[in-house]
Amino acid sequence: MASRQGALVSVDLVSGGDDYTPQSGDTSFDVTSYELELSYRVRTNRLEGRAVLDCVAVVATRSVALDLIGLRVGRVRVDGDARTRFEQGARKVRVALPRLVAAGEAFSIEVTYTGSPRPRASRWGTIGFEELDDGALVASQPIGAPTWFPCNDRPDDRATYRISVTTDDPYTVAATGVASAPERAGGGRSTWAFTCDVPMATYLAAVHIGRYQRTALGRATLVRPPALAARAHDAFASVPSILACFEDFFGPYPQEECTIVVTSDDLEIPLEAQGLVVFGANHLDAPSARLVPHELAHQWFGNSVGVANWRDIWLNEGFACYAEWIWSEASGGPSADELARRHHAHLAGLPQDLVLADPGPDLMFDDRVYKRGALTLHALRLTVGDAAFRALIRAWTRTHRHGLVETADFVARVEEETGSSQAPLLTAWLEQPALPLLPAPRR
Repeated sequence: MASRQGALVSVDLVSGGDDYTPQSGDTSFDVTSYELELSYRVRTNRLEGRAVLDCVAVVATRSVALDLIGLRVGRVRVDGDARTRFEQGARKVRVALPRLVAAGEAFSIEVTYTGSPRPRASRWGTIGFEELDDGALVASQPIGAPTWFPCNDRPDDRATYRISVTTDDPYTVAATGVASAPERAGGGRSTWAFTCDVPMATYLAAVHIGRYQRTALGRATLVRPPALAARAHDAFASVPSILACFEDFFGPYPQEECTIVVTSDDLEIPLEAQGLVVFGANHLDAPSARLVPHELAHQWFGNSVGVANWRDIWLNEGFACYAEWIWSEASGGPSADELARRHHAHLAGLPQDLVLADPGPDLMFDDRVYKRGALTLHALRLTVGDAAFRALIRAWTRTHRHGLVETADFVARVEEETGSSQAPLLTAWLEQPALPLLPAPRR
């Protein structure tokens, strides 16, 4: 039941766990699994949902707050209790627990909800669930997940997922997780189900709906409109080779699936999700080719080895950018060193006001984070040598597989794997705003 307006305001003042997104998430509890049952009407953009969250209290608490935006809650049950009370505000749903729940105690929350989902406005643009000309997509990084399901929207709160989507024929659904065969739901509709047993952050959960066809692309699956079949096949023909290159450099592919979705619409940028990446029709031409290895690399860096806090976003984007340079070198293009020096010269002409290890929320997706992060890795590679650098990166992905990391973890891993701290080099690149010089190329 929604209470009076005065109480609703307090619901939205719940403090999150991340300094960059302080209005998102609730640190009093963690979610261990989500079960999402969704019914979506493409023509009317109407979503009906049922979410079951299996949770564990982090501290003793009598209530928890879920993130949910633009959708109306109809019912909430805690451990099946029909007397559960809740209050819904513009961004939060405060759920009263039936008793004081002790730290470490498990409980479940069931939420039914409806509405017409739409993206939310943020300092990073509009993000979340979005209608296409003929379908829908989800692009949630960093705080768009609450536009389509109630969640604890923190990057450090990872859970497993079961997602089912019932929608109109002849639409196809692609989502995070391992797909089951679609089942007829009656009334000219089908249900598509996906299971993700790999722990996943809320922003990496995604659903894509369109008039798509699926085709194999080596170990990957390409999901694209029939009209774009030839262009999409050409644009992604290198995917098997990219994955092989990255497995050689980074270690085994860490996800259950590798799905590439191409929309009929143009998109501003491609975006990764867990075991899945999405590209727009405008990304099928040669100038966008570098984006393919970038998004695939996120399956290692960001999706498997994930940041505990958004301030450490360089560990996602710097690695993915450097992966572009690794693939360029491996595929006969400019070498990583050539690209590094080209981008270093460009950054040298830009403002020197960004601290890579803590860029601030306004700059967390600034291109300088991407390029300077990649340059940091190249400077380290030049300093310790190729063999030691490769061993370091493979140890990084192996040790922190499906885990959470901070910049301090990377600094410690460098020292452990190389036998030297490299503190002066890493401090200059990570903690000082002035752009350091690149070391000389190794002979």
